[in-house]
Amino acid sequence: MKFFVTGAAGFIGSHICDRLLEDKSCEVVAYDNLSTGNLRFLEKAQATGRLKFIEGDLLDTERLNSAMSGCGFVFHFAANADIRRGLEHPRKDLEQNTIATFNVLEAMRQNKADKIAFPSTGPVYGEAEVIPTPESYAGVQTSLYGASKLACEGLISAYCEGFGFRAYIFRFVSILGERYPHGHVIDFYEQLRRDPSKLRILGDGNQKKSYLYIGDCLNAIFTIIEKAREKVNIYNLGVDDYCLVRDSAKWICEEMGVSPAFEFTGGDRGWVGDNPFIYLDVKKLMSLGWAPELTIEQSVKRTTRYLIENPWVADFRFAAE
Repeated sequence: MKFFVTGAAGFIGSHICDRLLEDKSCEVVAYDNLSTGNLRFLEKAQATGRLKFIEGDLLDTERLNSAMSGCGFVFHFAANADIRRGLEHPRKDLEQNTIATFNVLEAMRQNKADKIAFPSTGPVYGEAEVIPTPESYAGVQTSLYGASKLACEGLISAYCEGFGFRAYIFRFVSILGERYPHGHVIDFYEQLRRDPSKLRILGDGNQKKSYLYIGDCLNAIFTIIEKAREKVNIYNLGVDDYCLVRDSAKWICEEMGVSPAFEFTGGDRGWVGDNPFIYLDVKKLMSLGWAPELTIEQSVKRTTRYLIENPWVADFRFAAE
């Protein structure tokens, strides 16, 4: 089969390309505008000779439609994931998430592709009153990012009904691991790399968060694709656990061998739209026979170790700041 992967040079997208190309009968068209992606993440995939990279934006519908020609299954992993700064550029989530997803669906319709895998997010539940939060929970939106992803889910579901697509929608907790470019672990790592004597932590450090290792994430994605049979398959992806942000900070410091003073900005959250308690119910996923191999602590420490061994990732991430 010929697959189309958007956001292919990004953290998760590049791992998707690697996993698909483990099957020597598969070809991948990798599509990315390189606004945050990095071609170094695709070196392994390109070495197979079965990956075609196309630099392009999802808002360029003509280029997108042409690039998707001949592909039957779309992994749509391109998105704006900057939740924290969402209120500074309200149109970005609409354009890069919702409208971009509409463009992908239209390109699928025109190219007769009929399967889509889509990474949604835990923030679609808002600040859930049911913990752990099941897929059936309907929350009030608290971030533009979460709202845009929920709108994407709605469009995908409607296209499945109207045009006979099949969809696999994954509501993620935060993903950690190799090639990790964005989030609290790299933020804390960069702070400590610059000044190991102190660490500034947004909020009070008691926010409860859940994280999932990239290898476990990929195993979950492909387990769902293999075993789920509904027209629209929606699954939470996470581990049956959570940690405090201050615990995660401690593990990062341990891995880096530093003992900084923690400085908290105060309050029960880091920014407007930051959910102080994310813990998803993953019973539905585990019923398919999947289970994570790494704990949250192991995931945090492995990610920190990767950043220490690959400082160019943080150099690339913070070059524009």
